[in-house]
Amino acid sequence: MKPSAYTILKSGTIVDGTGAAPFLGDVIISLDRIVSVGEARSGVSAASTNIECEIIDCKGYVIAPGFIDAHSHSDLQVLENCTEKLLQGVTTEVVGNCGFSAYPLPDNPQVLRDFANGIFCGNNSWGWNSASEYLASASRSRVSTVVSLVGHGSLRIKVAGDTSRALTNRELDGMTRLLDEALQQGATGLSSGLMYSPGSGASPEELTALCRVVARRGGVYTTHMRSYSAGLIEAVREQISIAEASGCRLQISHLQAAGEDHWPLQQRALEAIEQAFARGVDVGFDVYPWLAGSTVLTQVLPQAALDGGIAKLLSRLTDSVQRESIRREIRPEARWSGVVITSVANDAASLVGKSVQEIANARGIDPESAVLDILLRQEGDVNIVEHCQSTENLHALLTHPLGIVVTDGVYTKGRSHPRLYGTFPLLLGDIVRKRKWLSLEEGVHKVTGKPSATFHIEGRGRIEKGHVADMTVFDPQTIHTEASYERPDVVPSGIKSVWRNGMVVVNDGLAV
Repeated sequence: MKPSAYTILKSGTIVDGTGAAPFLGDVIISLDRIVSVGEARSGVSAASTNIECEIIDCKGYVIAPGFIDAHSHSDLQVLENCTEKLLQGVTTEVVGNCGFSAYPLPDNPQVLRDFANGIFCGNNSWGWNSASEYLASASRSRVSTVVSLVGHGSLRIKVAGDTSRALTNRELDGMTRLLDEALQQGATGLSSGLMYSPGSGASPEELTALCRVVARRGGVYTTHMRSYSAGLIEAVREQISIAEASGCRLQISHLQAAGEDHWPLQQRALEAIEQAFARGVDVGFDVYPWLAGSTVLTQVLPQAALDGGIAKLLSRLTDSVQRESIRREIRPEARWSGVVITSVANDAASLVGKSVQEIANARGIDPESAVLDILLRQEGDVNIVEHCQSTENLHALLTHPLGIVVTDGVYTKGRSHPRLYGTFPLLLGDIVRKRKWLSLEEGVHKVTGKPSATFHIEGRGRIEKGHVADMTVFDPQTIHTEASYERPDVVPSGIKSVWRNGMVVVNDGLAV
């Protein structure tokens, strides 16, 4: 039998994903596995006469594990083999975040699609009945290894429809059963989106009951909390209490203090998390290295206005009494001048790139009325970027030992947030090399070994013998992104190659 071919990535700076200091050496792979790390002679020698061996010179480059995007909204795009994440070094994505998963389909699939399409950038034909069905489809992705959370909002819609009312005992039992089945079928945990209807209607008791299932199955609970602004401290404490009562692992999604008036709250939130961790709560958080976030415009509304879905919202907006009631309760997390339209269903040229304040001024109306006019005209299909964070707070989050770094990237039909295209090059270029907020090994650890451990991603996230040969090879002196809010869709620079399952999938900045 002819021996398997070997590939030697030679003379690179190995940053192995554990947080350990970099070292010079070789990585030898065979098929889809790493078979040796260190000197070439410790594994297979290039001089071996009977073995096919390719040598790739990596002098001057870092050999790191393939990056793990632990907070992704590419649930559909990984199946469409979109390459935006791959081109920035991502080989594994955790989808199903913020309460949105592409399963389980309810009796009327359109209800789930209406709920999630603003985040998924989807159409009206997707959906899977179970975690096993979705994961089977995702396993065929050519661009990413897909790890899936079960969305709490999707589960709620399956058992009770798009309603934020309190669940009956029978409905909650149905949710716990479906969650248990999904975890047994390969889902890695549960996510909640408590600022989005119907998840906004969930009581702590409902979430605790579900998290007990997560704890029993050894999963992780991630949460888009009820507030990141005035109610930040209360929101953090609620989620810690749920984790303590249920015994589950807690991962707080995109931690931040949004809005200048609320920036001082972040340190108190971090202290609450640190205190919980010190007393034994398994808690962490994720953060993206940008000062602006991205979501759907409907999030600024009182979520009761979305009870029953987008069709019900649009009906309410045509009723003058209900519309005025909704208008009075609108609360953005940023000032209106920092809420910028990035995608709409119609009239894109006249709205995309403009702030709500600019639109309101041009129309001679208040910003809240402008929001409702836009949503009605666009049938609720509007995405935004919110400029709402501080550099000092971002530094504290990125350098905190309990944090991991993610994209939280959302595809849109218009101008997507630049984090979709350049998050990891921004981390390793701007944050690590230029600002020196983190060492190289710390930055790599936060996007490889640490998220791998958090989400139980076996065999990935480290350069180690026996692990899957997922690797990102980059120039630490030139890795960089030019992606911006005005022009986000720019391919990063400084990435030599990306390997997935032992195969080169990006070479010199191009997908192969």
